[in-house]
Amino acid sequence: MPAPARAFTVRHVQLVRALFAAAAALMITFSPDHSAAVGLSVFSGFTLTTALVLALSAWLVAPAGRRWPFVLLAAFDAVAGMAAGVPAWRTEDVFFVVVTVWALVTGAVELIAGLRARRSAHATARDEITVGAFGLLLGVILLLIPAGFTQPYAIEGAGDFVLTGIILGVGMLGGYAAIVAVFLGIAGLTPKRADAVTAASDNEPSAPGAAVGGER
Repeated sequence: MPAPARAFTVRHVQLVRALFAAAAALMITFSPDHSAAVGLSVFSGFTLTTALVLALSAWLVAPAGRRWPFVLLAAFDAVAGMAAGVPAWRTEDVFFVVVTVWALVTGAVELIAGLRARRSAHATARDEITVGAFGLLLGVILLLIPAGFTQPYAIEGAGDFVLTGIILGVGMLGGYAAIVAVFLGIAGLTPKRADAVTAASDNEPSAPGAAVGGER
């Protein structure tokens, strides 16, 4: 009798994470207000929902030896999301501190998990390495934005504007979310070698005489 297929797999985790990242990217992209309040509110929703998915995935998807990345990422996402969700803390300084630390820490965790998974030729190693690298890159970029940065500019026929550090920071967060959404969406929709092996083993007929009461 073939083994029942898992209802929730790594590919589903990737697709759900991609959905949440895409929602965050769209909210930032189509918002005319790139203030710290908007950036932190979007970031809070993104990280808290992602934390819930990762926490559930630690027991529903990951094998015993592979649960630690899910647990750590869920914990860091939850802490960062709750900090960003406090309305009184939604300032520019808090945005850069919380989002930068979150990006560096979660990026490092996912990158290390991917490098360790690559040693055992795990199917998701490349995806984890790439997403981890994106997180580290976001953290480094946010660190490079000067505090109190302002740059006046003008668009002919539209008027004068001012580009500020928080606008850049929130924009970088939206760009990160968009890239991660596309990458995880493609990864989740691409059949994995491990999926093919599992499907083949599930569909393999039982050996002759293995069943009780087989032919004699």
